[in-house]
Amino acid sequence: MASADVLILGAGPAGAIAALNLAPTRRVLLVERRKDASPRIGESLPPAARRLLTDMGLWESFLSEGHAPCFGNRAIWGGPDPVEMDFVRDLDGHGFHLDRARFEIWLRREAVRRGAALIFPAALHSIARDGDGWRVRLSSDRGVLETRVSVLVDAGGRSAPLSRRLGARRTASDKLVCGWVHGHCAESGPSAGTTYIEAEPDGWWYSAPLPAGRRVLAFHTDADLPAARVTHDRDALLARARSISGLSGVLEAAMFLPDERSGFTAAHSAVTSPYVGDGWLAVGDAASSFDPLSSQGLLNALFTGLAAAEAIERHLEGDADAIPGHARALEGIWAAYERHLRLFYAQEIRWPDRPFWQRRRGALHLTAPAPERALPGLGRLA
Repeated sequence: MASADVLILGAGPAGAIAALNLAPTRRVLLVERRKDASPRIGESLPPAARRLLTDMGLWESFLSEGHAPCFGNRAIWGGPDPVEMDFVRDLDGHGFHLDRARFEIWLRREAVRRGAALIFPAALHSIARDGDGWRVRLSSDRGVLETRVSVLVDAGGRSAPLSRRLGARRTASDKLVCGWVHGHCAESGPSAGTTYIEAEPDGWWYSAPLPAGRRVLAFHTDADLPAARVTHDRDALLARARSISGLSGVLEAAMFLPDERSGFTAAHSAVTSPYVGDGWLAVGDAASSFDPLSSQGLLNALFTGLAAAEAIERHLEGDADAIPGHARALEGIWAAYERHLRLFYAQEIRWPDRPFWQRRRGALHLTAPAPERALPGLGRLA
């Protein structure tokens, strides 16, 4: 392959955003190991995303994709009564419930339209320093491809494959996992257009409507707790959901009909150290992975993808502080995220003797709930 300015490993939201912002002025290779975008959890885009998409010239194209509006959040958290927060007074308008696979494909298409070269399916074979750049070899269905690039970007998700190959360490803060089920629904009543969260003794539940008359149901707990068995068993997860009073009412009102699409995923908080190095940097989940309770993972992917593109542009123009500056920005985001997460988990005090909640209160060094009443899922990036 011809040489390039930037190689981005991973064509998820963070990688595609970095690529589409760099492609108009730089030679960009966007490498993805999967042929198609897989079904996955992470479908909520908060109102603040509108500003990012507008700044990148993507807003009108995004609207044409027809994702479902999200008008607010409803939670049973910290007590038996539901707490609601809508986006009516949000200056950015409402949020969105996404068809996540279609969203990712759209971002890849935009990156290619702006000039990025998308290579898939392909995986990293080897990397080595080559002067002031990198010699990279990729394994693909066409054999081993080789190229020389100036900057590497790790957008490979929670596994952070490139960062770890270059000596970075990945540190997890907890053992949170998620089991999920997709299905059909007919939205009506208080659940229409609303994200729903409910705490229970061994973790918490999430459900939200999706485009095209679909809905997702997910349960979060720690991997080493007995309750984690249901995260691997679709039928057991559905049976447990029916035993949760508030949640079962939401699913009944939505006429939720589960189908065969289900899965399991890691959902723990984790951070990569360092975030950057000489000629490389990490973005999105490869840099820092967020607890889904924050509802900020996808927004963080968009923001850090854009921030990385801006840092790389300055770096290639000779700014020696550009990549270290990207690391400082990520450190600020992580600190804000931890503060918000402490606040969210501190609200729930009903099961002080259950391991899931004991761990969070112990890790958070809190003995009483914070004075403010915060609704999970509404944290903002710094």
